[in-house]
This record gives sequence, structure tokens and C-alpha cells, in this order.
Amino acid sequence: MFGDINDVRIMGNITRDPELRTISSGTSVCNFGVATNRRYQQNNEWKEEVEFHNVVIWGQRAESFTQRARKGTRVYIEGRLQTRNWEDQNGVKQFKTEIVVNRFILIDRYERVESSFNQDSGPAGISAKKSKPPIIRKGKDDKEDKKDKDVKPKGNENNDESIDPDDLPF
Repeated sequence: MFGDINDVRIMGNITRDPELRTISSGTSVCNFGVATNRRYQQNNEWKEEVEFHNVVIWGQRAESFTQRARKGTRVYIEGRLQTRNWEDQNGVKQFKTEIVVNRFILIDRYERVESSFNQDSGPAGISAKKSKPPIIRKGKDDKEDKKDKDVKPKGNENNDESIDPDDLPF
């Protein structure tokens, strides 16, 4: 009567810089981690619990995300759970559960600051964020002639712009 449901919604901080690569078919894929915190009270004592999630984004969204997010960025993610399995070098079966992203919203947006001012300060002494270039790795299936280091976002087809946290639907 009812269909199955596999929906995930999380909001947390990115735990490592997103890694972008291109697979042999030419499709971009981005992998990163997100930490979510849960605070609860037990026996009149407050406790905190952290959960770590593996996240993957495919296609144009992956390219856009990698250009705009870094470790520490706060992000809202909607997607589905997917578990992959494989055999390692010793023949032991391994498993990895990931959130495959359908939609994301950057709560804190990474901005590359470029100006003619001192690297540590902008106009009127305002501190500028220092930026690192995105991590872009080639996998063994990647084509060598693909210039994936020049990946640039091509617009906002997926409504994934940074927004004010007060505008979130929850």
C-alpha cells in the first residue's frame, strides 16, 4: 500500500575539506564528512554525543559544492542512505554507508577573498579569510587529459545558495 522511504536530513559541520574527482565516465563526485551533535540530559547531567556521517555528491552539484565549502563550513543536507560493499586486499568484505545528497544549503559559505590589501586584513583592517585551494584528486579511473583542476560552478540550478539560518524550514 505505501512505498518505502529512504530520506535523510542533517545539519552539521564539515569535518574535512571536500575532495572532488572525476570518474572515467566524466562525472564529477565529491566526498566529505559531516559531524552532527546531540545534547541530552541524563541523571541531571548534560551530555553531548557526536555522530560522524560520510557524504557524497554527484555531478554539477559536486563541482559547485567543492568550490564553495571547506572544513568547518556549516551545511544542511537532504538525501538518501546508501551502503556500498567491496572486498579489500585480504579478501575481507568491507562496508561503507553514505548519505547521497539530493539538495544542500550552505549555512556558512566559504568565500575566497582576493584584494590588493595585506593578506591578513582587508579594507579598514577587517580580517580576511585565508583560503586554501580545493582538494582535487585524480582516481585510477580518471582520464589524464581531463582538466579537472579548472572546475568552476555553472550557476545555481539546484537552489543551493547560502541563506540566513533564520530562513530554514525547521
